[in-house]
Amino acid sequence: MKPIHLFNVVPSLPQPLEGLRELAYNLRWAWNHDAIELFRRLDSDLWEASGHNPVRMLGSIDQEVLKSAAEDEAFKAHLNRVTWDTDEYLHSETTWFQTAHGRSAGPLAAYFCAEFGLTECLSIFAGGLGILAGDHLKSASDLGVPLVGVGLLYQQGYFRQYLNQSGWQQEAYEDNDFSVLPLALLKAGDGKPLAVFVDLPGRSVKAQVWLVRVGRVSLYLLDTNVPENRPEDRDITDQLYGGDREMRIQQEILLGIGGYRLLETLGLEPAVYHINEGHSAFLALERVRRIRERHGLSFAEAREMASAGLVFTTHTPVPAGHDYFAPDLMERYFAGYARGLGISWPEFLALGRQDPNDQNEAFCMTVLALRLAACSNGVSRLHGQVSREMWRRIWPGVPFEEIPIGHVTNGVHLRSWISLEMNQVYDRYLGPGWHERGSDRRLWERAARIPPEELWRTHERRRERLVAFARRRLREQFLRRGASPAELNLAAEALDPEALTIGFARRFATYKRAGLLLRDVDRLERILNNPDRPVQVIFAGKAHPLDSGGKDLIRKVIELAERPAFRRRIVFLEDYDMAVARYLVQGVDVWLNTPLRPQEASGTSGMKAAANGGLNLSILDGWWDEAWRDHPEGEPIGWAIGAGETYENREYQDDVESRALYQTLEADVVPAFYDRGPDRLPRRWITRMKSSIGSLCYLFSAQRMMREYTERIYLKAREQAAEMAAGNAARARSLAAWKQRVRENWPHVRVEDAEACAPPEVGVSENFSSRVWVRLGALSSEDVAVELYIGRVNARGELVEARSFPMKAAASGQDGRHLFEAQGVQCPQSGLHGCTVRVLPRHPDLRTPFLPGLITWAGQA
Repeated sequence: MKPIHLFNVVPSLPQPLEGLRELAYNLRWAWNHDAIELFRRLDSDLWEASGHNPVRMLGSIDQEVLKSAAEDEAFKAHLNRVTWDTDEYLHSETTWFQTAHGRSAGPLAAYFCAEFGLTECLSIFAGGLGILAGDHLKSASDLGVPLVGVGLLYQQGYFRQYLNQSGWQQEAYEDNDFSVLPLALLKAGDGKPLAVFVDLPGRSVKAQVWLVRVGRVSLYLLDTNVPENRPEDRDITDQLYGGDREMRIQQEILLGIGGYRLLETLGLEPAVYHINEGHSAFLALERVRRIRERHGLSFAEAREMASAGLVFTTHTPVPAGHDYFAPDLMERYFAGYARGLGISWPEFLALGRQDPNDQNEAFCMTVLALRLAACSNGVSRLHGQVSREMWRRIWPGVPFEEIPIGHVTNGVHLRSWISLEMNQVYDRYLGPGWHERGSDRRLWERAARIPPEELWRTHERRRERLVAFARRRLREQFLRRGASPAELNLAAEALDPEALTIGFARRFATYKRAGLLLRDVDRLERILNNPDRPVQVIFAGKAHPLDSGGKDLIRKVIELAERPAFRRRIVFLEDYDMAVARYLVQGVDVWLNTPLRPQEASGTSGMKAAANGGLNLSILDGWWDEAWRDHPEGEPIGWAIGAGETYENREYQDDVESRALYQTLEADVVPAFYDRGPDRLPRRWITRMKSSIGSLCYLFSAQRMMREYTERIYLKAREQAAEMAAGNAARARSLAAWKQRVRENWPHVRVEDAEACAPPEVGVSENFSSRVWVRLGALSSEDVAVELYIGRVNARGELVEARSFPMKAAASGQDGRHLFEAQGVQCPQSGLHGCTVRVLPRHPDLRTPFLPGLITWAGQA
């Protein structure tokens, strides 16, 4: 039976408590301990039952409770304090961005992402990408960076996980009830829902728009579940990462093209568009199309103007993790769109291919973003290297280390993940304003002042709370599976609040190797069941619904946990979400991470554990490779498993690293935890805790990350975009024309007479000069950069550790020949060296000299 009329039922609050409504609809409460305690104070059981959702809670709470709170002077004082603090936060005119860079007339950047993990009650995220995106918005809010977010509002979001009797993962999808979530439907001037339209084959699809307030930042979410759409189109925003390739392309058209049109509808004109992972890369095409229409430009001219303000971040170091669409599917959805861009169909497909001439290559969203964005980056130093290797075919002939993909290492929003107790410790010893200076190294050095007794007792309380939480969850899990009373008693006895506790929680993908710790069961049993030095492990995480390998790993953990020898020592917590994650990172002693190097792009869970005093035990991959290698020796911050070796044989690698893991636990981790003096304090362990906090928190904070994006990328992109647009896009037109001329003439560019680019022998740091003739055809010496390229020669006869030296035009000959020379060239170390010469395009408006297909080396025909 369907209703004939719809209406909303909203929370009914006494007048003195109206401030609660405003607080509930701004997610700033999600990282404000005082606000959370305020809602919990009303009804702690209901707060938990509501999934930590203040909107749902206020709509279902007993009216007598509200009436009592309205008459409670202490509660009203608490409410007034939180309200005042929130108002001060939202309306501050002394944020970092305003102080450092002044006011901004509009958004500096629009941040597009397929998922946002802001709080557990808003289930529109699957894992690390979404959590990172949520922390990005929160840190932008804290710093006052004028940023807006754009995403999709999923009717079901990601799945809820439960395990059957055999330990096999099952998935349940629950509908989000938007009416009781902390978001609001945007209305147009006529009072009707604001609408955005995108074109799909044979029809137009409508999306309504929801607003989520994230502190000072606005997040806009598109939703196609409206009556005007066909049933199949209403399902476009049904599930995150659900459906087939056709559903995926429809979602990404809505996110990229629809998201761009949404901002235009709202009258927002960000200077920069940040494509966070390739899902939203179609926005780059829409940006080009709209610029072309507005300014009457060619595709090439509009592309230059658009690219200047496009930023792309890739998060996936595994080729299979990127979105590819077959050419025939692309043609069905984009043939008409390509005509609107003013380019041919082969030219359109070339935008998404590493090899533009390969007619069979699928269209890749990551390649599209890399080709159109002026700035691209990975999310850790190692991931930047992996990304350059993965996508180097886009730039044939360019040395690996110079592929134009940089890195900005991820960070975490500290206030969202640090426990209330640790927050109070930091208030006392770092200062009450520490959270406003999260990226200040000198501030975090004050962690050394924290008394060992206080730091340890605080951590012990969080471990006790973790154990209590885990026991409650285990009991609930056992009840769902129809457990016997005896089995329920086992849940109450699981884990030991005083034992060394290791946490392993993440997506259960096979490359993350949850089974590495389980390879030698007998050895693991000896480690965990040492009567004097017991160890316990808490696992949590979801496998993708189609990942049978990941599901099998979960099953193996469950099977082991059910053995009598491990029942008190190993537990698996179902339905891993942000609430479970907080308990874990706030309470474990050791955060274990065992990915197959180099397949972890960054990882951020270990950063959260470190901020709570947990120590990392990890393979040297992602962020930990960076943290470990850059940290000075003698100040231990945790432990590394191995030294970053990789082997061709996966089985051998797993065997080597599992044995290294056991050895590290037996020889280092367990003794350091249980080595106690008369005061029962593990002082060696506490020293590591302080060193970890002081060395890692500032560097791997989202504030540092956000400031880096802002100052290194956003502001520079804004400046370059403004330059390209000035004077009716005069510089964009000029650059496009110059590139066209260079491309037409590049086949005639070649290096001649380069054999004597260096003398037969030269002393260390001794100056020498080099001269070479280059044929440029119709190009001038101003159009190119000629460089001497020198490095050591390895056993395979290849140049390594090479450097380039600019060569200046010295003379012009006939037939387009030009003499270039370099003076004062030096080699800083002895040994066999080699040299060659390369020619690159040069123009003052190029963000990088490395344009795909435009590089010529000496000896190249």
